[in-house]
Amino acid sequence: MTGRHRHGLVIGKFYPVHAGHLALVRTALARCERVTVQVLGSTAESLPVATRAAWLRAELPGARVVTAVDDTPVDYADPVAWDAHVALMRGLLDAPVDAVLTSDGYGAELARRLDAAWVQVDPGRVAVPVSGSAVRADPGRYWWALPAEVRAWFARRVVVLGAESTGTTTLAAALARHHGLEPVLEFGREWSAERPGGLTAPWHTAEFDLIAREQARREDDAARTTPVPLVVCDTDVLATTLWHERYTGSRSPSVERLAAGRVPDLYLLTGDEIPFVQDGMRDGEHVRHAMQDRFREVLAAQAAAGGAPWHELRGAPDERLRGAVDLVAPLLATPRPLAEPMPQRGREVYGDVR
Repeated sequence: MTGRHRHGLVIGKFYPVHAGHLALVRTALARCERVTVQVLGSTAESLPVATRAAWLRAELPGARVVTAVDDTPVDYADPVAWDAHVALMRGLLDAPVDAVLTSDGYGAELARRLDAAWVQVDPGRVAVPVSGSAVRADPGRYWWALPAEVRAWFARRVVVLGAESTGTTTLAAALARHHGLEPVLEFGREWSAERPGGLTAPWHTAEFDLIAREQARREDDAARTTPVPLVVCDTDVLATTLWHERYTGSRSPSVERLAAGRVPDLYLLTGDEIPFVQDGMRDGEHVRHAMQDRFREVLAAQAAAGGAPWHELRGAPDERLRGAVDLVAPLLATPRPLAEPMPQRGREVYGDVR
């Protein structure tokens, strides 16, 4: 393979993974017979290196991705710091490398220390103008540069829920349209219309497990493909736990476990002050207010335990929408937080590795 290197090395924080990282590794895969990517995070950072590595493996199945925590201070002018970093990198290799691929100038020194060639890719990030620090500061501005799984991580999730005939679907659809989106629809209603035995047959826990998993899948798919950092959901798994109580008379540990791992950024509870409308699939007005009280109780308890904030929206549809838009605006204006990485010193010598 004339002109190709045997084993290429790419290192970085990948905090988070973005298009510039992917372009760098894809260049390495094109120029090397095999490629090792080292994800080197620190304990100061709030995104696990395992998560970053999983993102890379999903996008770059041809690369060998390994991880390590590196808490040695970053000082490009300090030979002792260089020794410590390179020793850790050597320990992660399964074979010597003969090429180091970077965008920034530190690659020259790293290649020298590894007795390898330096291949500089897109110096100055001209071809792919993005960096980890830029994404952390404003992911929406760099949404184009984020892989699907990274988008899903950054996307804010807003859930509209409530008892029967309280306008949840109306508000979810209006809020989604306001932001140029489609809402994540309620799978439980679809299942109710087609379930074996119809609405009069006894309900079983297995049905709610199915509903919860499908609702979660829909939410995740929407988060991966949303054009802005927002997903609007018409109900969620937490609501499914309450409908399980309603129809079986008991709680579901399996659905509750799933709900506990899927806490959204905001709950919007639609008020039960509007007239009840029977559409042929609803229990009836006699249980609506009791169910609404149960929603309030559960939302308040999960918020008190550190879960998502919640607000009850009442009034006409346009009034509810204005309230929802005002509540969602701060979420879109505030990126999902990531701790700042370890400070870097001596960057003027070799450049920024972020």
